[in-house]
Amino acid sequence: MPLGASSVPNGRPTVLIANPSSDVYGSDLQMVETVRAAVAAGWQVDVLTPGDGPLVSRLQTAGATVEFTQFPVLRRSFASPLGLIRLAATALKSAITLRRIIVRRSPSVVYVNTVTLPWWLLASRLARVPSICHVHEAETADRRLVRRALTMPLALADSIVLNGTPAREAALDVVPRLHRTMRVIENGVAGPPIPVNDPPPSGPTRLVVIGRLSPRKATHVALEAVARLRTSGRDVVLELCGDAFPGYEWYVTSLHERASQPDLVGAVTFSGYVADVWQALERSHVLVAPSLGESLGNAVIQGLLAGRPVVATDVQGHREAIVHDVTGLLVPAEDPEAMAAAVARLLDDPDRAAQLAETGQQMAVDRFATARYDAEIVDELCIRGTASTGRTPAQGAN
Repeated sequence: MPLGASSVPNGRPTVLIANPSSDVYGSDLQMVETVRAAVAAGWQVDVLTPGDGPLVSRLQTAGATVEFTQFPVLRRSFASPLGLIRLAATALKSAITLRRIIVRRSPSVVYVNTVTLPWWLLASRLARVPSICHVHEAETADRRLVRRALTMPLALADSIVLNGTPAREAALDVVPRLHRTMRVIENGVAGPPIPVNDPPPSGPTRLVVIGRLSPRKATHVALEAVARLRTSGRDVVLELCGDAFPGYEWYVTSLHERASQPDLVGAVTFSGYVADVWQALERSHVLVAPSLGESLGNAVIQGLLAGRPVVATDVQGHREAIVHDVTGLLVPAEDPEAMAAAVARLLDDPDRAAQLAETGQQMAVDRFATARYDAEIVDELCIRGTASTGRTPAQGAN
């Protein structure tokens, strides 16, 4: 039985959304915004996800029905020649099962959230139902053969929505012909429900990292930067807001071990998954984003919207939101010395830090407005839904 199901008018166009988990991180939050926009435009929205989690209540509040359905999710273990063989076998087996689900539900369009669910694209093709894949990734680190193999399934989608130029360039680099079905729709990120207050003027300087605990997010670099700041005599502490994917418990253990060493003991707080990032940002002075690669970086945008100065690595997606020394500070990836120096610069020049935060906040409000995103994503749904049903959502609701 669907969770949060309610009666809807017959003929109402339906979008079936496949999401890899019920966590609430960047791509999940963006999918919730898609749900809000679609419901407001007259669509019925059904979301399938493998299990329960904090995302479910947000989806229900946004107007979606939610069901738990088991299906595999693409992980880093597939990013090897042997992994690609396993990927092919998994895709075919899963697509047959998922095709039955799609045929039974008969949606107007299938919306696949992230590239980690390629079997849904194959299943949609087999079921002859239009599909949209929303790409939030911009992977460039793997070998070209592996990147090409992981990107090729996007050719099965009728439409590829990308959250920014980095994601588009990464995909086209290995599969150029995908340009025919691509559309860049930058994220729409809602700001805090109430203004975020200034952090307390006394006590230690609080840095915050928001995001998964993983080697790719390079959380360890933030720890090393804080260690350097403390060793130089600065009263700085760090809060980590996020947890790890299953299988990365070893990385979390290594972070705890590093945080227990003399130069960091008592200075690092592991808050786990934080549902309200605005509270975490309110108690922080600076947001740091040490990731090795992003297609956009919602956490950086949230930091800007909260009016906090941002120090981020100079990688693909961060450059979409941070103009160095204008809306924040960019530093080389995997360089704790540079990150520490950038934070020290903000601490030594609070007026400049405030100016960067103000400029960054205004840019984020102007560029990443939810109203703009809602209009663009609903337009894409209507294009695909009309192709499937021959009517617009408004016509279907009458």
